[in-house]
Amino acid sequence: MRWDQFRTSSNVEDRRGMGVGGAGGLGLGTIVVLGLIGWAFGIDPRILISGAEMVAGGGSSGYEQQQGRQGTPEDQAGRFASAILGNTEDVWKVVLPQQTGRQYEAPRMVLFSGATRSGCGSAQSAMGPFYCPLDQTVYLDLSFFQEMQSKFRASGDFAYAYVIAHEVGHHVENQLGILERAQQRQREVGGTEANQISVRVELMADCLAGVWARHSNERYQSLEEGDIENAIRAAEAIGDDRLQKQQQGRVVPDSFTHGSSAQRVRWLTAGLKSGQIQSCDTFRASRL
Repeated sequence: MRWDQFRTSSNVEDRRGMGVGGAGGLGLGTIVVLGLIGWAFGIDPRILISGAEMVAGGGSSGYEQQQGRQGTPEDQAGRFASAILGNTEDVWKVVLPQQTGRQYEAPRMVLFSGATRSGCGSAQSAMGPFYCPLDQTVYLDLSFFQEMQSKFRASGDFAYAYVIAHEVGHHVENQLGILERAQQRQREVGGTEANQISVRVELMADCLAGVWARHSNERYQSLEEGDIENAIRAAEAIGDDRLQKQQQGRVVPDSFTHGSSAQRVRWLTAGLKSGQIQSCDTFRASRL
């Protein structure tokens, strides 16, 4: 992927090396256990961890904003993340108004190592990259890209860019009001149906990542031979069925929260082919 000519974003905060910065009083062991419980029962572990922090903190979320280094990081991995974010800004500020009539407001990105604080509670490396709608920020521990290589056998700059673009896709969902409606519905129904809503939210973000990639390539000729194949391999590797099979030896579709490998590939490819936000409406799709 040709990313070195992308404009770097000014919306990046680098907290790497700063430590936890207040973890709500929870120990690492507690966080790991809550993460495992969430994975086993199909519950977002961030919800469990945030709830435990509120109990530990006497009913307060304990959120205290850390302040990291602003501006473009000096290391290559940090520059890469900043450049991809900058390119999503340049693409979506054109595509979103053209296709929806809404102006695009760029999210922030926080780079961290190990753990940090977010508007949604603790951010832990074990959670993987995520988007917090409460502070409109993408949280990313860059070691996740190394994990993609070693654990999931997925690598390549475009595969890594797809991960960032997926989280930015959640920001687009948030700006369109989709994320808020989905989360409200999840609170109303719970259980398996809440998981199914989560799958639709995640697959839409995959598709929106494809929309970004399509327009980025049209405007900046950013894709190279093999890039799309690398992103597809990454989507396959992080499908719920693949992960469950690896981790517990069996697949439990009712506990899916992100979609199967085939579904993730299908929706990423749909966005790449169409370049249209409307083609990403998983909530109206009869088939995921």
